[in-house]
Amino acid sequence: MLKNIAPKGTARSVRRARRLRREMSLPEVLLWQVLRGKPHGLKFRRQHPTGSYDLDFYCSDVRLAVEVDGQAHERGNRPARDAARDCWMLGNGIETLRIPAAEVLGNLEGVLRGIVAQATARLRLHHPASPGGPPPRGELGEEL
Repeated sequence: MLKNIAPKGTARSVRRARRLRREMSLPEVLLWQVLRGKPHGLKFRRQHPTGSYDLDFYCSDVRLAVEVDGQAHERGNRPARDAARDCWMLGNGIETLRIPAAEVLGNLEGVLRGIVAQATARLRLHHPASPGGPPPRGELGEEL
């Protein structure tokens, strides 16, 4: 598991996240019902504030944000804003997975499989050695 390095939310984003938890859209509610069950042992948070943003769903163990995008994300300046947001997230070590709301409504099981696959691909197989601990086996001249 990775250390949670997500920036803390601002006071404004924390207030907004609390409000958004009460006003989730239908696709977000449906997805939350399956993510809250910790699929494959992955813990997700909903409407998680980080920096000045609120993430629809966030798994800190693998630094993965899941965004459910409705049709509004395709209009006006939203694509540019979403791209800037994704770039900021990536700069802070958080990968963003964007899922169309229609896909959640039409294929919830497939969406869940995709999220779990993306998250498990980001899991480390081995934890790094503690500081001052033994070096990895490959550095000792042993075969892996």
